[in-house]
Amino acid sequence: MVTPDVKRDAVVHVCAQHGVSQRRACEVLSVDRSSMRYRSVRPDDESIPEAMKKVASERRRFGYRRIHVMLDRQGIVMNLKKLRRLYREEKLTVGKRGGRKRALGIRRPWALPSHPNERWSLDFVSDAFTDGRRFRVLAVVDDFTRECLCLVADTSLSGVRLARELDILIAGEVSQGRLSPTTSRR
Repeated sequence: MVTPDVKRDAVVHVCAQHGVSQRRACEVLSVDRSSMRYRSVRPDDESIPEAMKKVASERRRFGYRRIHVMLDRQGIVMNLKKLRRLYREEKLTVGKRGGRKRALGIRRPWALPSHPNERWSLDFVSDAFTDGRRFRVLAVVDDFTRECLCLVADTSLSGVRLARELDILIAGEVSQGRLSPTTSRR
């Protein structure tokens, strides 16, 4: 895309170098003759970018719309489109906010269990019947033996039901002698 200023300069160059009239040079270069006499009416006010930079440095999270409001309050009235153009020219973009900070990894590796019933893991699995009803399955696994200690399937597993099933599991392990009562209280 060639700007009107560049086109005007090209017409002046052709007129000077080749000695043709301005009318002929405009016709050859496909430039409107009226644009040759046009003078910009845009005021070259250097105080506006400075005021804009000042507001942007004080309020780093303000974009061009909020800066426009702040400049209006200071008595500097201007078109929002012009302010946006100046905002872009001055490269005053507001940076994107960073996301939530996440842990980069496990701070301390899990200690491997050294004997059965030292640590259990539990997980929920969910699926649906053919009629669309959902059901959930609670799975409790011994981390040392990788043995599945308990599977409970139901359409609804509440926290009370979970506690009751774990109490039943612990009582069964204690009665079989595989779990000491002191371990179950942790």
